[in-house]
Amino acid sequence: MTSVRLPLFPLNSVLFPGLVLPLNVFEARYRAMMRDLSAVPEDDRRFAVITIRDGREVAPTAQGMPDATLPTADGPAAGFGDDPMQAFHTVGCVADAATIREKSSDDDTGYEVLATGTTRFRLLSVDASGPYLTAELEELADDEGEGAGALASGVVRAFRTYQKRLAWANERTLSSGQDLPADPSVLSYLVAAAAVLDVPAKQQLLEAPDAAARLTQELTLLRQESALLGKLPSLPAVDLTRQPTHPN
Repeated sequence: MTSVRLPLFPLNSVLFPGLVLPLNVFEARYRAMMRDLSAVPEDDRRFAVITIRDGREVAPTAQGMPDATLPTADGPAAGFGDDPMQAFHTVGCVADAATIREKSSDDDTGYEVLATGTTRFRLLSVDASGPYLTAELEELADDEGEGAGALASGVVRAFRTYQKRLAWANERTLSSGQDLPADPSVLSYLVAAAAVLDVPAKQQLLEAPDAAARLTQELTLLRQESALLGKLPSLPAVDLTRQPTHPN
């Protein structure tokens, strides 16, 4: 088994291969990470994005925070307990930082980062000895699986129905001019990212062993969600299914 070590960026959301990840970085540990990434060649600015199991973070917008009157924890593993491995899901996505732009304020320097998900990985270990977390990880193969092509056709139809009902429930106009990708793997990740699902459901899709398994799950989820949306007169609070976003 071949493993690699990369900087680790925990989020309370799920990143999929091919999807864009904008980040507004201001915490000291993540600023240090971006400073180091800025110093390496542009074609090698990779870091690992992992999802936090319970959505808790050191950010003030997160749920389940400790008493705000107590001293704030510091360090690369702050907010993740004594064993950070237990705080994270085991499958994440490598991100390629296409843009790292430094921005200064009166108090400190932050970064605006635009990254793209590239490859899924399995988390093997977490190291908290440096200024930020690093991870040893094993990159995962991205196989199509048996019957992926036929499943993709069904998912395209189900996703179009889901889009229409979701737009109607939100009283919005559906813009569906773009064609969905023909490649089953790419389609599976796009649908997983676009569907309004909670973090555990998205994480389960990321962990699917291949595109066929992911498309099978999506077909079931899309049909369930479309049936639910078809019975609701409106859905103004659809975003309540989402966890608080990471402020970085």
